[in-house]
Amino acid sequence: MSKGENRSAARLAAVQALYQMDVTGKGIVDILAEFEAHWIGREIEGAEYKPAEIAYFRNILEGVLADQIAIDREVDTTLSEGWPLKRIEAVMRAILRAGDYELRKRGDVPARVIVSEYVDIAGAFFAREEAGMINAVLDALARKTRAAEFAR
Repeated sequence: MSKGENRSAARLAAVQALYQMDVTGKGIVDILAEFEAHWIGREIEGAEYKPAEIAYFRNILEGVLADQIAIDREVDTTLSEGWPLKRIEAVMRAILRAGDYELRKRGDVPARVIVSEYVDIAGAFFAREEAGMINAVLDALARKTRAAEFAR
């Protein structure tokens, strides 16, 4: 697999891990051990989980947790009035948190790539309307966080 495919798989695994942490209350140590030992690069119940760049997976997961208050505040202000992040479905929350983290802290990855990757992940879980909402929120965050990339 290419580096890009490994990073795509890392993003998907990070979203799934963030979701699982959100709904089960498991901590990062347990989640990292579980995903690295049993999910990433494995076949489970007929579903193939592609190999992922483990360092990238860990970076997203650890980064979201370390900066979650600021991330949640930023996403909250970007969402439509009356829809705070806590009211958003758990997978969507995980996608928005991971996407915002990358936009803020992974300047080595173009903003458009980050938005596109997370919209693709949203498309795997949701209908077009929900994926469009993810696109709109992440695009707004990208234009605010990385205005210089969009000014060109």
